[in-house]
Amino acid sequence: MRGAGRRIGAAILAVVAMLGLGGCSTRAAEWTDQTYAIAGGSPTGVYYDYGGRIGAALSDALDVTVQVEQTAGSLDNLRRVGSGQALLGFAQADAAADAVMGTGAFDQPLPVVAVARLYDEYLHVVVRGESDIDSIADLAGSTISLGARDSGVNVIATRVLDAAGVGIDTIQDPQLGLSDSISAMRSGEIDGFFWVGGLPTPGIEELASNQPVRLLPIERTWVTAINERYANAYRTADLPVGTYGLTQSAPTMAVPNYLVTASSTPDAVVRDILVTLFDARQEMAAEVPAAALLDRRQAVFTSPVELHPGAVDFYRGMRE
Repeated sequence: MRGAGRRIGAAILAVVAMLGLGGCSTRAAEWTDQTYAIAGGSPTGVYYDYGGRIGAALSDALDVTVQVEQTAGSLDNLRRVGSGQALLGFAQADAAADAVMGTGAFDQPLPVVAVARLYDEYLHVVVRGESDIDSIADLAGSTISLGARDSGVNVIATRVLDAAGVGIDTIQDPQLGLSDSISAMRSGEIDGFFWVGGLPTPGIEELASNQPVRLLPIERTWVTAINERYANAYRTADLPVGTYGLTQSAPTMAVPNYLVTASSTPDAVVRDILVTLFDARQEMAAEVPAAALLDRRQAVFTSPVELHPGAVDFYRGMRE
């Protein structure tokens, strides 16, 4: 009877654990009751959608408050994370490399490290379907948004135009984020815009479903030239058939996207973030397809941005 009683008691404890009646006992002690921010991006981009799902997953799993914030993009995100305004942020590899080295748009190195390589982002150069613009060279003399100020889009747009031999001063650039670029395209205020994001980017997908658009090709030689001059963060890629209604693939360039945090973030907090991120990735992928691309074997490749020590321990544990 005593043995049976012990077995019943153990079963009850197991049920309690499964129901989460232990409260937030599995949460690291370093978490506080403050509201934590995830530096996202445009509300019509993948960053914002993905950040919202990550925030909801962390809030539910850890009984904390984590919210995504609208930002200008990678540069803005890196500055927010580096200054402690945000716990997490999304950043393109090229912008993150500049941030940790204190080059480009950054006057000094930021105390930012990587939590994971998430997925690759693709350069989109979007023009109206009826436009006479067929190549990057045709952008001269047009009104083209090169991305919002402090965005990673602006970094790449500037580098591509330079590689293609198109002077920035030949373009009227209203410096719009994705949402405003889409609105301006609909109203005919701009001829096109640059964007760097996951596939599909929700705002562009919606735009393409309502009016014909085309995506300009990016030459392979330009990607090589940009890599030779900068952080070697880019690769040649193709926008696949069917994306945004494309009837044939469009050559472009891709750049990895990282989830970053401050170097001062406690190891245990980073571990909690990664446990939740990997546990919830399939559920998140139902709403944000890019979430399905998170892979533990690829997540560690964040050079030249160092992995947070807590992330290093987490990935080592996954291999054991």
